[in-house]
Amino acid sequence: MPSLNTAVDDVTQRIIERSRTTRKAYLDRVNKLADGPPNRGIMGCTNIAHAFAAAPSNDKLVLHAERAPNLAIVTSYNDMLSAHQPYEYAPEKIRDAVRAVGATAQVAGGTPAMCDGVTQGQPGMELSLFSRDVIAMSTAIALSHNVFDAGVYLGVCDKIVPGLLMGALAFGHMPAVFIPAGPMTTGIPNKDKARTRQLFAEGKATREDLLKSESASYHGPGTCTFYGTANSNQMLMEIMGLHMPGAAFINPGTDIRSALTIAAAQRAVSITARGKEYTPLGRMVDEKAIVNAIVGLLATGGSTNHTLHIVAIAKTAGIIINWNDFDDLSRAVPLLTHVYPSGQADVNQFHAAGGMSLVIRELLDAGFAHNDVQTIAGSSGLYQYTTEPWLNDGELEWRDGQKSSVDDSIVRSAANPFQADGGLRLMSGNLGRAVIKTSAVKTDHRIIEAPAIVFYSQDALRVAFENGELEKDFIAVIAYQGPRANGMPELHKLTPILGVLLDRGFKVALVTDGRMSGASGKVPAAIHVSPECLLDGPLAKVKTGDMIQMNAETGELNALVDEAEWNSRTVVAPDLSRKTVNMGRELFSAFRHHVSSAELGAVCVFDD
Repeated sequence: MPSLNTAVDDVTQRIIERSRTTRKAYLDRVNKLADGPPNRGIMGCTNIAHAFAAAPSNDKLVLHAERAPNLAIVTSYNDMLSAHQPYEYAPEKIRDAVRAVGATAQVAGGTPAMCDGVTQGQPGMELSLFSRDVIAMSTAIALSHNVFDAGVYLGVCDKIVPGLLMGALAFGHMPAVFIPAGPMTTGIPNKDKARTRQLFAEGKATREDLLKSESASYHGPGTCTFYGTANSNQMLMEIMGLHMPGAAFINPGTDIRSALTIAAAQRAVSITARGKEYTPLGRMVDEKAIVNAIVGLLATGGSTNHTLHIVAIAKTAGIIINWNDFDDLSRAVPLLTHVYPSGQADVNQFHAAGGMSLVIRELLDAGFAHNDVQTIAGSSGLYQYTTEPWLNDGELEWRDGQKSSVDDSIVRSAANPFQADGGLRLMSGNLGRAVIKTSAVKTDHRIIEAPAIVFYSQDALRVAFENGELEKDFIAVIAYQGPRANGMPELHKLTPILGVLLDRGFKVALVTDGRMSGASGKVPAAIHVSPECLLDGPLAKVKTGDMIQMNAETGELNALVDEAEWNSRTVVAPDLSRKTVNMGRELFSAFRHHVSSAELGAVCVFDD
């Protein structure tokens, strides 16, 4: 293997050093349980009887013998989400697969799975980020019955996979295998979808036109095909070695998808403590695996939501990372893909052009990723993920993946990237710290100095647009959108409006302590501003008319206000009460009061 890139090595070593105490404490807990008796070995007979009372008689015989592994299936199935609908019959397939190798499996529990696409711009979006921690806790409840030897996790979309992984890491002595459902088949071109959205924002397309366009894009089972958070999740599980190699982007309902689900379940049996390849999750997800996750995110232009999620995942495993780590890695790691919104291709076209096996090969061969990590696939390290699955006379096998791109407008080599950096920047200045995704932003839009217009909701900006008040250069400051204020909703409804103004020749940008989207696009957006406004963050001081400087090249984010005046400003928070009730929001008051800052992962489940 080539030598590791200096920046990647430096960031890895400082994460190891920074996490020394917390990682040791976590591993001590994992090792204590890993080195103890199998879970069921400490259970009383009454406990065991309850756990297996409803099992089929043949499974009961195997379970009572207490020699074969028993898998926990944790599922996020519902049939409202296209990405999770394919999981309806997965438990039956998994049970049959593990019975064939002498083991058993039970659905241990379910987790909620909400769709940001459904809740965009709606009150429910203010529960979205908190759902990740609810999912982590739901996973822990499912596993707490303590009768399982490994977990298989059925989840795909935005908060679901991070939540499942956080919950699984709390049981880090158990192996874990993640089973994706795959992307839906390709619908209308992404540029056509975006065009109709902008026409609707301008009043040039009807609601019927818009619904027809959206339904032609989101049209069947599987994930949305753009490269947002859901598909970034699948990339992460692949590059962290938690999927079967090549499993991320194969469509639902195909023979090879079914074969991969069977293989994943049987592999989970093989890596339990009752077998010869014991691979506990808590040891797998180490500092190098976390660095690989960040590198994969940057190399593929993945979702900005993962500047929250990877931080939270790492913390669950006792690993401390921050946005400086993302920034330093981004300056070193090249952008290898152009998948919408960074380009026009979707994830199906990305997969056909070489996909994850090619990206991982390029990163390893160029020294940007760690090969010496544990994966569920065996002892060959991450390089095993340069292979791709195929069916040979109906039998699942793996062969070498693409060694070069089939289409270099979609995926390229590390020697000929789309850009030399990963397209993610840390922004800092007198407005706080933020992140900006530049991979889809043209270079002439990355530096802007313009007066602020302050809004307290995306609806207020929409009304101003419809009233013709935004036909000018400006930077929209959407304040009080942080985790404690209202759950940190995505503000994706702003994308078409600001895109229209950008296309009309105006200099526009966004600054907010909220989130934008896994599909952050062509409008420069400094997001996740920390500390948030409700915690006396300086963004709350901005007044309409203040000149704001955003420079995504240098990472500067400043209000150009006289220092004495800036320091003397007092802030009166707007009335946020309407954002704390109805649509279930009142049930999450404890989350809003205790959630950490965005840079710390916006986590509710740790006592800091």
